[in-house]
Amino acid sequence: MRFNERITAGAAAMAEVAAFPLVEALFGRRSRRFALGDEIPDGPLAYRSRHEPFSLTELERMLVLSAMGGTTGWHYSITRNAHYAPHVANYAGAAAGRTFPSAAGFHTAELFFTDDSGLYFFPTRDAGALVDPASEDVTPELMVERHRERTRQLSAGRLYLPAEEPHLEGHNTWCVNVPGSLLVIPVADLAQHLIAVLCFFAQNGYAIYDDINHRTIPGLEEFRTLVDVEEPFPLTFTEQYVLTEATAELATSCYAGVLMLQAMGLGGWMFDGIDRFSMLGASGDPDVPGLGFRYDVDERWSTPNPTGREDVFEAYCPPHHRDMRAAVDAFAERKFGPGGPFHRDTPGAWTDSPGFRGSAQLHDDAFKECVGLQAQYLSDTFGKFPATVPTVFILNYVQAHHLDLDFYDHFFKPGAYLPSHATHMQKWHGNSC
Repeated sequence: MRFNERITAGAAAMAEVAAFPLVEALFGRRSRRFALGDEIPDGPLAYRSRHEPFSLTELERMLVLSAMGGTTGWHYSITRNAHYAPHVANYAGAAAGRTFPSAAGFHTAELFFTDDSGLYFFPTRDAGALVDPASEDVTPELMVERHRERTRQLSAGRLYLPAEEPHLEGHNTWCVNVPGSLLVIPVADLAQHLIAVLCFFAQNGYAIYDDINHRTIPGLEEFRTLVDVEEPFPLTFTEQYVLTEATAELATSCYAGVLMLQAMGLGGWMFDGIDRFSMLGASGDPDVPGLGFRYDVDERWSTPNPTGREDVFEAYCPPHHRDMRAAVDAFAERKFGPGGPFHRDTPGAWTDSPGFRGSAQLHDDAFKECVGLQAQYLSDTFGKFPATVPTVFILNYVQAHHLDLDFYDHFFKPGAYLPSHATHMQKWHGNSC
C-alpha cells in the first residue's frame, strides 16, 4: 500500500470509529482471545494460527489508550452540598474528567502499558483538559494527537511475565502478553484514595476508629468541633469503601477500552488473571521485575505491600512522603494548588470558572491536622497505609490484539465477530490477512 493510500485508508478507518454505534459495541462485546500467531495445543479447540503475530500500530495503540485514560474536558465537580453553601463541595482531586468516572473526581489511578516496543507509563490524572468540548470538536484524531506526548517509555522490550502459574492464571498462559499484543495495566493509589475519603469524612463531620484493635484514635477528641468523635466509622468499613471505589475506577477504565476494541475491530478482552504481585514487582523473583515497584514485607502482613516506583508512580505515604501529614499536605496541594480543581486560575467548564473554583473552602491547618492524625495512626499501628488493604492496587487489565478470523470461522457459528473485525485488516492495514 502506498503512503498516500495509507493516509486515506487511515482517515476512513478513523471516521468509522467515530461513527460506530454504541449499541453495537455494547451488544457485540465479547472476549475474543485468539490472536494472529496464537496456538491452542490441545483440547476441542486445538488450533495453530497460520499467521505471524501482528503488532498494533502507534495509532491503534493510542486509540485504545485514549479510550481507557484520556482526558475529555473539565469535569463538572460536585454541583451542590447544603452543608457547604455558599461554598462548593471541594472533594475532587483532579480538575479534568477522563473517559471513565472516579468517585467525587478523586482520580487516583494511572495507566501503564507494554507491547513489543517496550514498557510505558501513560499519566493523565493531572494532565488537565487536553481537549475542550467548549471550544473544539473532540474527535478520535484530536484525542490521539493531544495524548501522544503523555507516553513515557520506562524500558525497551515487552514486560516479562513467564507464561506459567503463578504469574498467569492457567487459562491465560497461552494467550496473555503474547507477541503482537498490547497489554494495558491500570494502577490505583489506595493511599491517596484513603486520604481523599478521610478528607471527605472530615468535611462532613465524620471520623474513624480502629475496630480491629477496638480503640479510638488517640488525640482525636481535640477535633470534636470538626468531627463526631462519639460515633466514628469503623476502619475496616472505610477501607473496604476505598477499595471498592478504586476498583470501580479501574474496571470502568477497562470497559471503556473494550468498547473501543469493538469499534476498531480489534480482538482482546478485559480480565484479572495476572498475579498482581508479579505485575507490580513483588513476585520475589528478580527475573520477574514486573513494573518495578518498591515493596515491603512485615510479619504483620499476609502479603507484600508495593508502594510505587520512584519518580514514576509514588503512593501518598511513606517512604514516598516524609510522614502521613506530609502526604495530606501533598494531597491538599494537588487540590488547591496551581492546576488543581479548586485553584482560581485553573480553566473550567463554567461561564465563571474562576468564581466557581475560587469559592471552594480551603483545608486549613486544623483540618489537615485532623486528617493527618488519623492517617498517621494507621501508618504507625499497622506499619503501612492503608492498614487493611494494599497501598497500591491493580485488578483488571485490557489486552488488545489483531484477531485471527480463521480460528473463529473454523470453530464458531456466524456472528462470532463483528463486521468491524471482519474488515479491520483491509481497512486499517490494506491487506486481507
